[in-house]
Amino acid sequence: MSATASPSALPSSSPPSPPAPPGPGARRRWTVLAVCALSMFLVGVDTTIVNVGLPEIGRGLGTDTRGLAWVVDAYTVVMAGLLVVSGALADRFGRRRVFRCGLLVFGLASLACALAPSLGVLVAARAVQGVGASMLSPVALAIVVNAMPDPRERARAIGIWASVFGLSMAAGPVAGGALVDAFGWRSVFWINAPVVATALLLVALFVPESRGERARRVDLPGQVLLTLLLGLFVGLLVEGPRIGWTSPAALAGHVLTAAVATGFVLVELRRDEPLMDLRLFRRPPFAAAVLGATAVFVALNATLLLHTLHLQHTRGWSPLASGAATLPMALGATLCAPWSGSLVGRLGPRRPLLLAGGFTTAGGLCLVGLDRDTGVPLILLALLLIGIGFGFANAPLTHTAVGGLPPSRAGVAGAITSTARQLGAAVGIAAAGGLVASAAPADLAAATRPGWLLVTACGLVLLAAARTAGTSRPRTG
Repeated sequence: MSATASPSALPSSSPPSPPAPPGPGARRRWTVLAVCALSMFLVGVDTTIVNVGLPEIGRGLGTDTRGLAWVVDAYTVVMAGLLVVSGALADRFGRRRVFRCGLLVFGLASLACALAPSLGVLVAARAVQGVGASMLSPVALAIVVNAMPDPRERARAIGIWASVFGLSMAAGPVAGGALVDAFGWRSVFWINAPVVATALLLVALFVPESRGERARRVDLPGQVLLTLLLGLFVGLLVEGPRIGWTSPAALAGHVLTAAVATGFVLVELRRDEPLMDLRLFRRPPFAAAVLGATAVFVALNATLLLHTLHLQHTRGWSPLASGAATLPMALGATLCAPWSGSLVGRLGPRRPLLLAGGFTTAGGLCLVGLDRDTGVPLILLALLLIGIGFGFANAPLTHTAVGGLPPSRAGVAGAITSTARQLGAAVGIAAAGGLVASAAPADLAAATRPGWLLVTACGLVLLAAARTAGTSRPRTG
């Protein structure tokens, strides 16, 4: 990323922060990575662990597929809307401080989810979880990048970080299925408490404080418009099938969404220190990384929801069995994510992205003709292929988006890519839920077919992103 496109090149009226202290030793650096990876594993798992428990939540709280979509999307939409400002606040007030605050909010909201007596309370608590999670994702990446001054070591660390996050997303359904089957759906939230407590202790012991070189002002108008835009966009996707795409309410929503999007662009282009520097999108590799991050999370989350509803509603599988059926996906992500990070360090991001796009496309194509009699081996093969694609995707996308910016701006850089990921997750759930919301169990398999075409299209987007991602490798100088 060119210096002129970097947020750090923008003028600031605030005085520069004091020079950063010397970086930690090698053992300490990798310990910092491990602590941040643990916290990111928690955020990633919570994005998908709920999916396999959605039918049980629906039965327990008496809600339909659209209500269940909000259980997932309340978390992802709020998280996506606040990621950028959380990165900026961390650069300004201290990354460790914001990170610990995020862990605390996330943990308390998890307890509220576990105790929720109704759908409304659960959705509200999930939204608060999203607030806490928004303080973890970009800040963890910034802490890791700041702790790794050597470019090659930083590239390996980014690869590991992305691998852990990718693995957590794939492992969520397996863990969720086991927990729901053994202890009920509330256990998927109770399990967060000991993990958060452990992470808070480790952060206090091992993670050093750091800040950006310049303190950025908070772009309040941009933040409000971005949050409103994401909420309107996802809300239309969730509620559109129910109210009708051409109904007066939907048409009003389309107009309002377009107006908010236009206002957001105009506000951001006119600010000296915008929430999201839209000029970065003029650089093809950055734009490709953001688009690819959105596509891969659309594919993952659409796959998980369609898979869960098909197996549990149409075939009568238990949460444990349907969660276990995602093991090939988790295996593919587990094996290929670290391999992808290594390939990025040696060969650059293009080849891993080509592999990601090819496998994702193949996985989607396997299920475009899904019916209630489709063989289980074909379903498992499709999940394996999609998991492999997901595993290969995250490290090159993260490297492409973050690698061109100086470490001091890594909080904002990571936040933009993380926003794209969470937007993709929300869109994937909303689109997949809309496709099957009114389908009877006997017709649900056929209703999922457009969803598998969507997954296939996401694979093609990754192939297109690979063409502009470049082949540059990290340098030592």
